[in-house]
Amino acid sequence: MARNLQTIGFDADDTLWHNERFFKLTQDRFAELLGDYTERDHLDTRLVEAERRNIGHYGFGVKGFVLSMIETAIEVTDGRVPGRVIGEIMEAGRDMLAHPIELLPHAEEAVASLAESHHLVLITKGDLLHQERKLAQSGLGDWFDAVEIVSDKQPDTYARIFARSPGGPAAAMMVGNSLKSDVAPAIAAGGWGVYVPHDLTWALEVAEKPEHPRFRELPDLGALPALVAEVE
Repeated sequence: MARNLQTIGFDADDTLWHNERFFKLTQDRFAELLGDYTERDHLDTRLVEAERRNIGHYGFGVKGFVLSMIETAIEVTDGRVPGRVIGEIMEAGRDMLAHPIELLPHAEEAVASLAESHHLVLITKGDLLHQERKLAQSGLGDWFDAVEIVSDKQPDTYARIFARSPGGPAAAMMVGNSLKSDVAPAIAAGGWGVYVPHDLTWALEVAEKPEHPRFRELPDLGALPALVAEVE
């Protein structure tokens, strides 16, 4: 008899390792650079607007974020932003791409434990080269049976990935820190959605918790193996 749960998908950024903290630090640096031109709240609002406009053009990740900062800097200064500021924004982006990987609590233990009994898939969005580098540095790569770096996370994304996995969508669980990208679309695709909150959440990833029997919330990844056993 097949198990109820055969495949477990993991998000990467802010689920297995820290990521949003580096975006916040860079945004703080961006605000300092533009402090003579506009107030912080206005700058933050304009930056989020630029990011929302640009996702379809640049995708998710550091490179799109840097381009959105440059666009915002040009807008809030009416085209008068000094070349020095543009250079510092680009340098900040390079720093983000080079930051070391720091695993979140219980990430390694949870992944290693579940890899012994389940088909594991890493499902992440962002820049291909950057995500591959982060996975390599994390030391977790060998535990995953498949790695999917996607342009976006929609129900059809999960349906397609889980259809290639043991048991199909009905026997799959997605674990992540984003209700919008990791949890809700995985449930819509027919799987389970497990929400593991992170202290920092990007404005464009904020969403309401779904009211659904296949939704679960955990305080951290340390509680995941027990949940998987419960679902089994």
